[in-house]
Amino acid sequence: MKYGELRSRVCEANRSLGRSGLVVLTWGNVSGIDQDRSIMAIKPSGVSYMDLQPEDIAVLDIETGRLLDGALRPSSDTPTHLSLYRNFGEVFGIVHTHSTFATAWAQHQTGIPAYGTTHADSFHGTVPVTRPLTEEEVARDYEGETGALIVDHFRSNDIDPAEMPAVLIPFHGPFAWGNSPEGALENVVVLEEVAKIAFYTGAIQPPAETLPEYFLEKHYQRKHGPRAYYGQARTGKKRRRYE
Repeated sequence: MKYGELRSRVCEANRSLGRSGLVVLTWGNVSGIDQDRSIMAIKPSGVSYMDLQPEDIAVLDIETGRLLDGALRPSSDTPTHLSLYRNFGEVFGIVHTHSTFATAWAQHQTGIPAYGTTHADSFHGTVPVTRPLTEEEVARDYEGETGALIVDHFRSNDIDPAEMPAVLIPFHGPFAWGNSPEGALENVVVLEEVAKIAFYTGAIQPPAETLPEYFLEKHYQRKHGPRAYYGQARTGKKRRRYE
């Protein structure tokens, strides 16, 4: 099987997404890339997670979007994934879901506030929400324009996608990413949990205060900063912030 290792990893990540409780039916997808070969592997559209086999995973050229291998139609969200890979240099895996709590925040067009250290361990501030797509953008190239919208939001607001590995799309749902398909899956699981915690925190009256800056920095930097000491030492190549 061509592209066997990448396909196997992306297949297993999609199966794990199916087992995670974050998706209903086939409402989500995982992709991953091989930077050295400039290829992306992604779940085929509308196929059950538990029925997936590595050979079902679609493989595309990142630069052109051309299907290189696979008999099944790739996910309808493929143009969004391709746009993020082309522009976010430290991203090697992407996940999209319609998980309940993160999608509720997206539909409310409100970013997920950092109320506590659970949030700060993974997200360096409020998880952002973009503006809604215009009617013209939806009609022109819905999924491609979604990717362009995310990239523009991060660039215009000087948000580092390595420090903020998730975003909410109004009326739609969340995308999350990481340094591998497995890392992206972990981030989307955490995203749903902090979205849930934030929902319940905001429901308590009087309203809660957000996390003080010194707490946010301490928890984020101890796990992700240059002098991180949470967990074990990690190695692996990094890509540039933007390409």
